[in-house]
Amino acid sequence: MPSTYQSIVVNAPIEQIWQRIYNFHDFSWASEIITRCEAVGSISPAEAGAKRILNDVFHETLIRIEPENHLLEYSIDDGPSPVSASEVSNYIGTLQLRSITLGGGTFVEWSSSWQSQREDAVEFCHGIYVALLRALAASFEQ
Repeated sequence: MPSTYQSIVVNAPIEQIWQRIYNFHDFSWASEIITRCEAVGSISPAEAGAKRILNDVFHETLIRIEPENHLLEYSIDDGPSPVSASEVSNYIGTLQLRSITLGGGTFVEWSSSWQSQREDAVEFCHGIYVALLRALAASFEQ
């Protein structure tokens, strides 16, 4: 089962970061990477079942949100190659925040796993998540 794992330390309290990322329909903090986020349906963007389309090609669904654990879990239902529905199944992404107890800040982890015969999705997804994590950290440096 292919997977990716990326992490970064963000110099901001966990609650501030959570306020920035918990809205499944808001990527204003990463507008250079996610240029368009279209909400699909009427489910609240902070509720499981919320759907979005990113950059007109990534169709995603929020599967689980745990504010008390600062965790989001979502699926990619379709997207461009190599993560299209015909190439990948059971794609699950997880975004987890953890407080750094010594020195402050927040440890942010973004991982994903899926089923596929193709390995090129690993590099593709890794690059996107690294860019998003860097954008998140940079959004707190301003």
